[in-house]
Amino acid sequence: MFDIKWLDKCSRVHWTVPLFIFVPTIIVMLVLGFVHHVGAWVVAWVAGGYVIWTLTEYWLHRVVFHFEPDHGIGARLHWIIHGVHHDHPNDPMRLVMPPSVSVPLAALFVWVFSLVFGSPGFLPLSAGFLGGYLGYDMLHYHVHHRTATTRLGKLMRELHMRHHFQEHDKGYGVSAPFWDHVFGTAPSRRHPAR
Repeated sequence: MFDIKWLDKCSRVHWTVPLFIFVPTIIVMLVLGFVHHVGAWVVAWVAGGYVIWTLTEYWLHRVVFHFEPDHGIGARLHWIIHGVHHDHPNDPMRLVMPPSVSVPLAALFVWVFSLVFGSPGFLPLSAGFLGGYLGYDMLHYHVHHRTATTRLGKLMRELHMRHHFQEHDKGYGVSAPFWDHVFGTAPSRRHPAR
């Protein structure tokens, strides 16, 4: 992906790395929320953070990741950010976001949440948001590299593979495909022959 060997190496990440970074972060945010007396509202804050994540995932994927300039630095940046994944969808080292990108983005979102929602509510809200992100990363890896055994797992894989191989302009909600129905970008379902 990069001509510089060390930079290319930094763009590859094992799927377990986000777990080691974000699970402790989520736990600390939840504990701090309780310490600072969020109380029973923690469930609402976490749920709100998750909903914000699902909308963020959908709109980032739709607007940012699929904005495709024709040439120049914009085209190169698009390919680095998301195009490489569509060109090499089965590369196991390019399915989760590298910490060099995910950690600063997470910090930015947490900071914005602290400004918008204030303390201590931003802590469990951020935990829900980061939990949603982590769930997305794990699900994304799973649909590319594991065989689904449940009906839901098979459906999630089918929807994402349709996005990759048939309808690039549909199916933006990887972990939350319900937003595709809300915003009119749901991929068509395959119906078995009778």
